[in-house]
Order: sequence, then structure tokens, then C-alpha cells
Amino acid sequence: MRNVLKTTTVLATAGLALSLAACGSSGSSPAGASADPNKTLTVVASPTPHAQILQYVKDNLAEKAGLKLDVKVVSDYVTPNTAVQDGSADANYFQHVPYLDDFNQKNGTSIVPVETVHLEPLGVYSKKVKAVGDLKDGAQVGVPNDATNEGRALKLLADNNVITLKAGAGTAATVQDIATNPKNLKFKELEAAQLPRALDDLDAGIINGNYALDSGLKPATDAILLEKAAGNPYANILAVKKGNEADPRVKKLAELLHSAEVKKYIDDTFQGSVIPAF
Repeated sequence: MRNVLKTTTVLATAGLALSLAACGSSGSSPAGASADPNKTLTVVASPTPHAQILQYVKDNLAEKAGLKLDVKVVSDYVTPNTAVQDGSADANYFQHVPYLDDFNQKNGTSIVPVETVHLEPLGVYSKKVKAVGDLKDGAQVGVPNDATNEGRALKLLADNNVITLKAGAGTAATVQDIATNPKNLKFKELEAAQLPRALDDLDAGIINGNYALDSGLKPATDAILLEKAAGNPYANILAVKKGNEADPRVKKLAELLHSAEVKKYIDDTFQGSVIPAF
């Protein structure tokens, strides 16, 4: 998912909410394990890659598995959670756990993760060096300036022994949390969307997968350092309202999303720009 919220109009969000309500999802039906397994499962998802992956499941796997799936595509990062919370949708697929935790805390919602599915990897890009180890003493490195992304960028460097972070520095770490910096790297904090355009003026930049793709970069081949999917807290998840994790339709969708067919589809379609996290 993109970690910077998109701004959407009230009318657009209201229109989608009406559309979801009209589709007759499970808001008034039994939830959790008692949900009707033959009822259509409505899932709200971002267009790329989430809805694409769900559409593949719907077109190729769902019918054989006995799952009726309805995919609702949205472009904002608020409606998917509010729709699941109010019952106008059964599940969503667009976010990672740090975003979900922050959303629940700020909005009083009770959305929970079911399974991780994929990662849109954060990467280090450079037009001046071929490897992070080639960065010179005092090199200037651009990092995103928002809390989620800056901590994620610094963790990527720390996980690869470029810097170390202070004990207890979590996902909201900033440059003030750097404990050791052997190369004396100079960090320039920029808006995440600006980093691809700033590469000419930097020795390296740490860029979100979606912004890399938007700028014509290919994470799998152009990044000089790339996040790994295994155990990554920023892997995108299938999520439901708390209490609905045992819904047989949700469990069936989770199984399909973790299938060998979906893994191959992700690998073949996105070629490293989206990585299966299972």
C-alpha cells in the first residue's frame, strides 16, 4: 500500500458507501464462524496490485473452491476500514499492520489482520553507486519524512548493517534514533513522492515501491538494496472486523491467497515489484 493517505472528496466516499450498502453484504448477517458460507464475500481493495490479485482469485480459483467473491475497488485509504467496521463490506485488502494499528487507535475501529499476502518492497536507489557499500563517507541519502516510511527506511539500512538504531526504536524511528553511522551518511528528509525526482541530487534515495514504479524504476532490477518479504511488518494483509476471523468464507479466501497459483501469478505478473509474503 501507499503509506501516504490520498485525499478523496466527501461525495466520492459517500457514493462508495452507498454502493457498498446497496450490494447487500454481510452487515446484517451472522458473523464469524456462523456466517453463511454460500453468501457472497465482499472485499474492498486498492486497484493495484490488491484488486488485480483478488480478480485473479475470482476468475480462476474461487468457483472451484465454492467461494462467491465480490471485489469493490477504491482509491482512498479510509473507506476500506470504515466499510468493514460498519459491516457494509466483509473484508479489505490494501494495508499493512503498522497502518492498521494507527488507524484503529485514531478512529476507535476494531479491524484485525487475517493473513499477510504480499509486500511492495521499499528499496535503495542510486544513479551514482552500484551497491550500498560503495557509498562514500559523508554521502547524502534521501529518506521519506513521514513517520511510517522514515522508520521503515532506517530499518532497511539497519537490517543491512549500514547504520544501527537505538534500542527500542520502533517503526516510527527517525534520524534522531540512529545510534551508529560508520559512513557518516547525511540524511535528507523529503516527502516520499519527491524522492524519485531528487535522485539526481542525492547519492542514494530510499523509495517506496509504488513511487518507484510510478517513476519508471523497477524495484527488482534497479534497486541496489531491497526489502525482503519474510517477516516484514509492512507486508499487506487481508483484514476483517474483530470477531469475523473464523468466517468460513474469509478462511477460504485466505487459503486461496496463499495458494501456489497466486504466488505464481504475483511472481509472473509483477516480476519482483510485488513479492509474495507467504
